[in-house]
Amino acid sequence: MSQEKISWQVPLYHPLSYSFIESVKNYAPKLSGKYLAKLLWQRGIKTSEDIVCFLDSQQYKPASALEFGAEINSAIERIISARNNQEKVVIWGDFDADGITSTSLLWDGLGEFFDKNNQLTYYIPNRFTESHGLNVLGIERLAQENYTLIITCDTGSTNITEIEYANNLGIDIIVTDHHTLPRKRPPLFAIINPRYFSPDHPLYNLSGVGVAYKLIEALYLAHPEIPQLPLTELLDLVAIGLIADLVQLTDDCRYLAQRGLEKLSKQLQTNTRPGVAKLLELCKKTGDRPTDISFGIGPRINAVSRIMGDASFCVELLTSRDHQHSQQLAELTELANNRRKSLEKEVFEDVAQKLTKLDLSTTHVIVLTDPQWPVGVLGLVAGQIAQEYGRPTILLSEEIEGTRTSKEKLLARGSARSIGEIDLYELVKNQAHLLHRFGGHPFAAGLSLPVENIPIFTDAINQLLGQTLGSTFHPTLVIEVDLIVTVSELSRDLFQELKLLEPCGIGNPVPKLLIQNCWFTQISHRNQTDRRGKKVKYIKTNFEICDDSIDKGFPGVWWGHYKEEIPEGICDAVVELDFNTCKKRYEVRLIAVRSNFQETQVVISNPVDWILDWRNNQPLFENKNSKFSNRDYDTTDESQLPLNGNEKDLIVLRQCPTSWNDLRIWFRRAVNQQKKLAIAYSQPLIIPPLEIWQQLLGIAKYLSRTGQPVNRYQLVKKLSIGDATLKSGLQAIQYFGFNVKYNEKYFYIIQNKSQNQKPETLSQTVRKFLAAVSEEQFREKYFCEVPLKTIEAIAAQTILEDTNTSIPF
Repeated sequence: MSQEKISWQVPLYHPLSYSFIESVKNYAPKLSGKYLAKLLWQRGIKTSEDIVCFLDSQQYKPASALEFGAEINSAIERIISARNNQEKVVIWGDFDADGITSTSLLWDGLGEFFDKNNQLTYYIPNRFTESHGLNVLGIERLAQENYTLIITCDTGSTNITEIEYANNLGIDIIVTDHHTLPRKRPPLFAIINPRYFSPDHPLYNLSGVGVAYKLIEALYLAHPEIPQLPLTELLDLVAIGLIADLVQLTDDCRYLAQRGLEKLSKQLQTNTRPGVAKLLELCKKTGDRPTDISFGIGPRINAVSRIMGDASFCVELLTSRDHQHSQQLAELTELANNRRKSLEKEVFEDVAQKLTKLDLSTTHVIVLTDPQWPVGVLGLVAGQIAQEYGRPTILLSEEIEGTRTSKEKLLARGSARSIGEIDLYELVKNQAHLLHRFGGHPFAAGLSLPVENIPIFTDAINQLLGQTLGSTFHPTLVIEVDLIVTVSELSRDLFQELKLLEPCGIGNPVPKLLIQNCWFTQISHRNQTDRRGKKVKYIKTNFEICDDSIDKGFPGVWWGHYKEEIPEGICDAVVELDFNTCKKRYEVRLIAVRSNFQETQVVISNPVDWILDWRNNQPLFENKNSKFSNRDYDTTDESQLPLNGNEKDLIVLRQCPTSWNDLRIWFRRAVNQQKKLAIAYSQPLIIPPLEIWQQLLGIAKYLSRTGQPVNRYQLVKKLSIGDATLKSGLQAIQYFGFNVKYNEKYFYIIQNKSQNQKPETLSQTVRKFLAAVSEEQFREKYFCEVPLKTIEAIAAQTILEDTNTSIPF
């Protein structure tokens, strides 16, 4: 979403009790614990018992698999019967990361009960030719090969027609799934789906892999004498599927993800799953953090079906113990992921171009089609467009004429993504009479429909959402900020406290940090490259973020954005703190940024009416030809003079500030002296930094030749720079053979012609001075242009923080 359409909400401060903070500090003994305590309280973790269960997975008591009741008992009986009767069993999975890990988990778990490849096999539908769920042709082939039991994972709940077809062929079906339930129980042997529980049940939010794990858990409990593989060996697969599928990471989901990450973090050492270890190596992750899955392993697994259609080999990738074969499969996965990035960027740019021809003022749901779009990346792009434009988005790829017989209708297939609280699944479901197939979640759906139905489908779904939302539809993305911090607080200690909240996800989001009055330097962007050095059309922008709290910037990255998208001047930014395992450094990921020049709502509890804005009405500083004038030797501080003799009730600020701390001093002075503050400064004439450097060198030569002293005020006025920048300049000229001595308020500059410095040292010190001049000029420009309401807001905040005394005006 464009940055103008993003707003953020900051939580109200709540004073925390000493006992609560102490309970939290037990888990952060070497840290302050203040950040963690705030976040836990904000997220509803408010008792000692809650803290223990949330932070320590060893103390959490997970729900038993047997809570699925009669359904899971029936499933166990049928599985054991198939084992005893030497029946052939197939695991029917899905091609996304949750479906692949579910299949892999059942392959390993059921492999303890059945002879793999003889009695037991798996079936992953092709994304391009079969799509999600059970299908008749696949079932028919399995019947011909004498399979009598299908166990689904991450799919099957709504495939009524296919289930009935399998029954007619003598095949029993056990569904393990987490997707939307049909109104009536399907005619199958057993269905294990947590959607039958109430939403507050600890198992309700399990993904497909979580449900598959519970089935194996129940099987192990019922027949502990059979399996040799410990149940804990499956937990790394559970973590990958849970986190990649973006389920709500609370209750048992959080517990399983915690335990799974513990297992995954050991893969680089134990190598018990060489394919997983190789994936971690390729994405330069260690496996101990959820982002190692959500930004590393998960996208790579998902990329295979998006690019190749058939993702069956990913089960081998995750389960094979053959190191060489696993590494080859991991390399193939990496290539697919790089291709996915390129296609995703190309389609996004194409969609953005089409949107310029769409009247968004009358569009509630974006529906776009193109026969050239690859179906595999449409869900990813739809998600980006939905966030960027603040509307549910449906992207479709049309079949080309000639791909069907004359009697068959051409189909469009694609994906839908939603935003906010809009239930996209229900929106699409209401147009079922226009569709060929559909399925999914409230926030994500897949669908296909005859091409000829697209116009009426588009009108109908837009009309329905318009009627549902009415005048409440405002395409604005609201980001909930967790903490307000400064750049100086971005450190290892803050990272370690935030890390204790992991694994983060829906229901427990990654903490969003708001940095106010910041600016960006060292901004650059580039295309990513693959392992062969080939450019991938996927952009990221690197930068350093700065504010008044510290002298140096903090590194960061903005994925999928160009450097031109970072606004100039002072900004407010929302970021996430991260650790870059590749560069071995802490950095921030930019989430949203807003220039302080934009029209934003500023709420002031005590409105400020004691600041007068008289900026930019004074003459610019003129650069005189002579080295020094009588005015240069005037040691009176002009910034403290009134504009005329009648302004006794004013404090007048004529010196342009370069930081909010400078202005805060004047705010406090005005309040303490019971006077109004007139900000009457103007930006000095912008002189190129190199010219100022040459002036400084000229002054140094002049003073060295004449032996004349100079005071600080004379130098800063003549060069139109501040004290900190002057200090950098005096350090720089020393590398040109000038000695600078200070004695009784005066500087003496003496040239030592015998001193000789290395050129590279010279260039470094001069560049540092030039950078300091540029930054100072940038700050002065900002404080000459920043809106008065922003100054008033900072003044009100400053006085409110300092004292409870009301403003006397």
